[in-house]
Amino acid sequence: MNDSRSPYRGQSRSRSPYGEKRNMRGDRSYSRSPKRRRRRHSESPSPHRQDRLDKFNRCNPRGRNPSFSPPPGGEHSDSRSSRHHTRSRRLPSVSLSPPPKSKRSSRPLPSQNDAYKGTSTAIDKPSSTSPGPASEKQKPNYAPSGLLAAETNTVANTSIVLKYHEPPETRLPPSSQPYLLYIFKASDLLSKLTLNERSCWLFGRERIVADVLVEHPSASKQHAVLQFRHVVKKDEFGEKRGGVGLYLLDLDSANGSFLNGERVEGRRYVEVRHGDVLRWGDSSREYVVLVPPKEMVAK
Repeated sequence: MNDSRSPYRGQSRSRSPYGEKRNMRGDRSYSRSPKRRRRRHSESPSPHRQDRLDKFNRCNPRGRNPSFSPPPGGEHSDSRSSRHHTRSRRLPSVSLSPPPKSKRSSRPLPSQNDAYKGTSTAIDKPSSTSPGPASEKQKPNYAPSGLLAAETNTVANTSIVLKYHEPPETRLPPSSQPYLLYIFKASDLLSKLTLNERSCWLFGRERIVADVLVEHPSASKQHAVLQFRHVVKKDEFGEKRGGVGLYLLDLDSANGSFLNGERVEGRRYVEVRHGDVLRWGDSSREYVVLVPPKEMVAK
């Protein structure tokens, strides 16, 4: 084509004679008119745009951001600044990097027995800030607490708890073999008791429960007992022979019980024989046990 015949001679290739503007792809895009461009950059917006801004400010004077404050030049001085303040506040960024890995120990693992006992040294010791090893779990205690016995041995209508309960081997002595108890103070005979009447005799200062009252202040409220028990013994030939005998038991008294001048061990049965002398605490009274032979009883 000859340039003299071209209708677009002397004009730019990017524009058509109709005022259209071509982009790099060749599409047509109408450019804004100079009047419209001047209106956009003018200080005061168009009446239509001004009405829209007034309506928006009346509905929400401070925009979406509570910290928005109008510009110093006036409420409608700059539309771009108002649009900027109505944006929501951006949330702080969160690091998505993985947490640092703890350093793995290169020492060998402990054995199961050492780990169970807590005596292993193969693993790293915890730091001073970390809590110490857990305390050992307390094992169950199946020992008798004494609450049931205390409730069983409580005297009716009182708060007194008996320290002594008769054992299963309790027996009454035979009537053909009397047991006598003589109470002396110095050389004077105060009283005489026949022990065959019951299987157990309690001595002490507690009037409600004591069978034989001991008024000396050194004696305990429940001091000692005399108990008849059926015991199996071996004779000189090795044969087992059973019989009922009299035994002394001290109830953990403060000043003790004495048999023939010797203090007996607490909570332990001691056999009492013919002619033995008993004494409670620091009392001067003597309790003499006599067991007459069967020949004398028959006469």
